[in-house]
Amino acid sequence: MTTNTIVTSDDILLKLCHSVAHVLSSTSASHVSHAGMVQSIARTRLKPDLGCFSIFDGGFSGLVVINFSAPAAIEIYRRYMLNMGMPEEELAFSHTSDEVSNVMGELMNQILGDFINKISKELQTSISQSQPKMLTINKELTISIDANLDEAVARRVSFKTENNHIFYLEFAMDKTEFIKLDEFEYDEEFDPDSLLEQHGMSGAQASNVDGITPWSRIADKPAISQQHTNMDADDLLDELGI
Repeated sequence: MTTNTIVTSDDILLKLCHSVAHVLSSTSASHVSHAGMVQSIARTRLKPDLGCFSIFDGGFSGLVVINFSAPAAIEIYRRYMLNMGMPEEELAFSHTSDEVSNVMGELMNQILGDFINKISKELQTSISQSQPKMLTINKELTISIDANLDEAVARRVSFKTENNHIFYLEFAMDKTEFIKLDEFEYDEEFDPDSLLEQHGMSGAQASNVDGITPWSRIADKPAISQQHTNMDADDLLDELGI
């Protein structure tokens, strides 16, 4: 007789913490980490200086809130934009800027996308999210969000940026358990960068190193070489499922 694996709401929270740290670290080319301790709270709240929230539903319902301090929001925003190749002199300096809110909302969207993808595979369930909402909040205002959860479990986890600025993730979801009844295999994950390298289309090869654009290189090749390139591209798209 096999022992059934049970996944609790705190296990799901840990997966969400991993998604937050992974997405923010990779997109900002810096180190973002979460605390090893989690705090039990009565309910989630949007707090100063920049609050972001999203509601998800499906196999289970829940609410994700991230409260960024102004220094944490600006650090992540600026590192993200610089990593994207934006000139530093064109970046915003205040967390109240619309550009900062838009970027942090996009990062929240990527975090939830990564989280939902992992949960769908590992728990074999389906959930969907609402569009993340960002609010710039002053020192006197705290907002509570009622997500109408059944026996809600609420938690808070602190995160730290590379420059030691703190922000908080607050998470609430239905009290639930997932019990593994049978063995199953996860869908195989792939790394798009690895696929590009396999097809000879790595970033270094695609970059304009010698001042000649990739399109010019293709145009200068014989017709048979261009046809071969097109076939490689089609094979790549097939592997990506496009």
